[in-house]
Amino acid sequence: MHSNEQMIAVTFALPAESSDFLRYVKNKSHTGRYGVRTIRGEIDDRTIEVLHTGVGEKICRERLGEFLRDQQFDCLISGGFAGAVSDDLQIGDLLLAENFSTVDLGATRASLSGLPIHIANLLTVPALIDSPEARNKLALTSGAAAVDMETEFISRYCAACGIPLLSLRVISDTPRNLFPAPMDVLFDIERQQTQMLKLATHLLAHPTRVPRLVQFARRIAQARKILASAVLEIVRAL
Repeated sequence: MHSNEQMIAVTFALPAESSDFLRYVKNKSHTGRYGVRTIRGEIDDRTIEVLHTGVGEKICRERLGEFLRDQQFDCLISGGFAGAVSDDLQIGDLLLAENFSTVDLGATRASLSGLPIHIANLLTVPALIDSPEARNKLALTSGAAAVDMETEFISRYCAACGIPLLSLRVISDTPRNLFPAPMDVLFDIERQQTQMLKLATHLLAHPTRVPRLVQFARRIAQARKILASAVLEIVRAL
């Protein structure tokens, strides 16, 4: 059944990426479909449904499969953070993934004219990459400008369901500005969360990393704001 009202799906890996965007969504309610929790609301006259896919292939595929079952969206915006593979991109830059998006990126770019936007390829990788050398090597071998852990799977589901996809990422880290602690300390993939005790223990053992963690948190907050305004502009332009 199709009404004239647009139904737009927006995905983020984690609530840490979506929180600023969700402030723009009116009349929010939590809904569940096939055991997957989503947040539904409105922006202007469009119905928005937000799904947190989780980080990495396994959980992303599980949640997305249920989310898209029996459901037709006019468009899916895959938003979130990505790591740049070279220092050509800065933290807070926006990347429209040319290789995954199936909507007109020229029109999208025009709606984001006030923001630091790049159109380039994105690469989905199985684990976060916390060495500058490994990233620079990827820049040379893959032809991608940044990496994430979910978009390839989102793209496959959208293709299978015939849903137009727009992949938009904000750069949260670069080879020059990498993570302030080892990846297994910052995020536990199995549990899909940061284990605060593990992080605290690590920082007690390496107190000089505390300022880096504070700076990282500030950069992430700024990147999240930029991402939120960009997704809002795109929703309004659709």
